[in-house]
Amino acid sequence: MQVLILAKSGPESEAASESPAQAPDPDAFAAYVRFSKELVDAGVLLAEGRLLPTSNAARVQFEGATRTVTDGPFTEAKELVGGYWLWQVRSLDEAVEWLKRAPFEGGDFEIRQVMEMPAP
Repeated sequence: MQVLILAKSGPESEAASESPAQAPDPDAFAAYVRFSKELVDAGVLLAEGRLLPTSNAARVQFEGATRTVTDGPFTEAKELVGGYWLWQVRSLDEAVEWLKRAPFEGGDFEIRQVMEMPAP
C-alpha cells in the first residue's frame, strides 16, 4: 500500500522557506539524509519534497460553476502542509514505525493511505 506522510507547516517553517539565512542545522540535515537513504535502501521511499511557502501559492475554490482563486500567503499556518513523503509499505503500522525513527526533534506529521483508483 502507498501512504502519504504530510509534514505540517508552522509560521517558523514558512519563514525558514522564505530565507536562505534560515538554512537547516548541518547535523540535523545529515541525520535527515541518512534516514532518507535508509528509506530508499529499504524500498519504502517513492517520492519526497518540501513545499515552498504559501506566498508562492494559490487556492482554487469550487462552488457550482464558480471558481474563486485566492493568492497566498495564507494565515492559518497550523493547517498547512510544508512537505511530504510518499512511501510504499505493507501496513499503516509499518509506516508508523518508520516515521517514529525519523530524526526530528519537533513537528507534527500525518500518515494517510493513498486510495487506489480503478483503471478507467
